[in-house]
Amino acid sequence: MADQTHALPDQALPAPVPEVIFESECPTRNLLELIADKWALLALHALHDGPARNGVLLRRLQGISQKMLTQTLRNLERNGLVKRIDYQEVPPRVEYQSTELGDSLGCKVAGLAAWVSDNIGQVEAARAAFDSAAGKVRD
Repeated sequence: MADQTHALPDQALPAPVPEVIFESECPTRNLLELIADKWALLALHALHDGPARNGVLLRRLQGISQKMLTQTLRNLERNGLVKRIDYQEVPPRVEYQSTELGDSLGCKVAGLAAWVSDNIGQVEAARAAFDSAAGKVRD
């Protein structure tokens, strides 16, 4: 069973994670690998705000290439997290939208993003302390 001693007193303990998730061929592990991808997380977070066109996503997800954005959106669509809406217009107009399943994950991603924002200062301080100590050891 997972160690749950780090939970704060006012927090509910999370349900234990089934051990099968650690097996390389487990479908749940495959899904976890998909959603743990940084571009997938950022795309889901961006689409949690509402539908968006490709160009909007490309500008919002700074640093992503067109090829990677296309691959990410197709993978999310294949797994039922994103819906591609083709308006069949000239010139072509396509939007991407979170599905109900994608929105349920998008809420979790928004919570993760809030945690990151709340804790980035502590993480940066830990990095600086580690790097400083590592520099002293190497000198």
